[in-house]
Amino acid sequence: MAALQVEKLNRTFGALPVTRDVDLTLERGARCALIGPNGAGKTTLVNLITGVLKPHSGRVLLNGEDITASSQADRARRGLARTFQINQLFRGLTVLENLCMTVGERDGHCNNLWRSSGSKREVIDEAIGYLDSLRLTDDAPQTCARTAVWTSAARGNCDRVGAKPRVLLLDEPAAGVPSSESHLILDVVAALDPDIAVLIIEHDMDVVFRFAKEITVLVQGAVFTQGTPAEIMSNEQVRAVYLGQEGHRGGHHG
Repeated sequence: MAALQVEKLNRTFGALPVTRDVDLTLERGARCALIGPNGAGKTTLVNLITGVLKPHSGRVLLNGEDITASSQADRARRGLARTFQINQLFRGLTVLENLCMTVGERDGHCNNLWRSSGSKREVIDEAIGYLDSLRLTDDAPQTCARTAVWTSAARGNCDRVGAKPRVLLLDEPAAGVPSSESHLILDVVAALDPDIAVLIIEHDMDVVFRFAKEITVLVQGAVFTQGTPAEIMSNEQVRAVYLGQEGHRGGHHG
């Protein structure tokens, strides 16, 4: 059973089709990338998968269950997690406190005022473990408002990993991170449970080709082609519509 299946997904804005008959499958443990030129519809597709937008036709299945009509919160509870290019953090709280809130919410501790001190210790220990894997332990006592932009981006991505997803969608995790530090993001992903399916949406082709075992190319809202990194790199049509024109990191995506 696939971790995530997208079947014939369609969405229009007015008369403009932005998602056109998209089929996408992530098997358990998949390491896939979604690329395409600006305006290709990558963010719209992710919004449809995560429930931000509703499709006009087609289905989204998570571990074989149809979640097309489910809310964002319900999808998250079922194990579908997404990072954002701009992470929403509590800037007045410390780095450690932000991550503890995610771990505590996942385990139901945030709503339990009578939880044992042992449970709280477990939450803190797990959060510190995630920060250590990102080499952010020194930032733990700092408030998010006082730390660098790239550290916030990395921390926000770590925040989602703390939710222990079954499917993880990484929306430009390297955005705002110096190229010399982008390997830290990949190190965290590499340390995940191998059964978690991961889809990365990224402009940094170095990150894409180092991470993905399969790449889907989206053009004008439709799947242009799919293949291994070697196949995508050698595809002249892909190079013409994307790699040759947009082989750069950063920038906003569609």
